[in-house]
Amino acid sequence: MWNKTFHYFQLHKEEFLEHYHKRSNVESTFGAIKKKFGESVKSKNRTAQVNELLCKIIAYNITVLIREMIQLNGTSEFLTFNGLQKEETLKQSNRYGMMEGR
Repeated sequence: MWNKTFHYFQLHKEEFLEHYHKRSNVESTFGAIKKKFGESVKSKNRTAQVNELLCKIIAYNITVLIREMIQLNGTSEFLTFNGLQKEETLKQSNRYGMMEGR
């Protein structure tokens, strides 16, 4: 198996590296989700387990979007608590746990 893989790597290096980096990105994302939301699911029913995993993925995507919006804009005005208060700095958003794991 290893010989075949190495031979393929030598003949098709760019294609091999493209596939490898996709895998690396997926593994990094799964690792981040597990770190942030836990490695196990609590549900017993198969359908509920799938739904729980999908909710974890959606929650992770939302945290990534919030983090990127804060970094790109430099503020988190969209995170107002009562419509009147504005968080002006990245430090304030970090205080509320929005920048964890970065």
